[in-house]
Amino acid sequence: MITVGPLVATDRPVWTELFTGYNEFYGRTPSVALLDGAWREVTIGDRIHALGARLDERLVGITHFFTHPSTTSADVCYLQDLFTAEAARGRGVARSLIEAVADWAREQGCARVYWHTKADNHTARRLYDRVAEDRGFIQYVLPLEQRPD
Repeated sequence: MITVGPLVATDRPVWTELFTGYNEFYGRTPSVALLDGAWREVTIGDRIHALGARLDERLVGITHFFTHPSTTSADVCYLQDLFTAEAARGRGVARSLIEAVADWAREQGCARVYWHTKADNHTARRLYDRVAEDRGFIQYVLPLEQRPD
C-alpha cells in the first residue's frame, strides 16, 4: 500500500539518495551545499513544500512543489521535482505523489498544477499523458551568470 505524507527528519538519508538520483537523471551532480539547502527549504516548508511516498513504510518517492501568482488566474502550483526509486516504478508511486500535490493545491485555492519534463522522458510521459494535459508549451532557459563586481 502506498502512503503519501510529509517528510520527517529521519527521511534525510533516503531523501538525499532519491534527490541525488533525480538530479543525476537530468545530468546534474548536486553539491553537499545544494542538498543541505534543498533539505532545509523542504523541511521548513515556507517557500518549497515536499511530500514523500512510502511503500511498506519505506520512502520510495519524493516531490517538491511551490505556489506562485498568476496574471491570468488564481495562484498556481509548480511541481518542480518528482522522483521514484527504480525498484518502486510502475507501482503507482508517481501517480500518488501527483494526486497528493493536486489535493494540496486545491486546498490552497490554486487554479492548476503544472510541471516540466524532458521530451525524451518517455517513461514518465506515459503517466503524465494519462493524468494531465500537454498544452504544447516549449520551455526556454536563460542562465544568469553572476557578474563580477
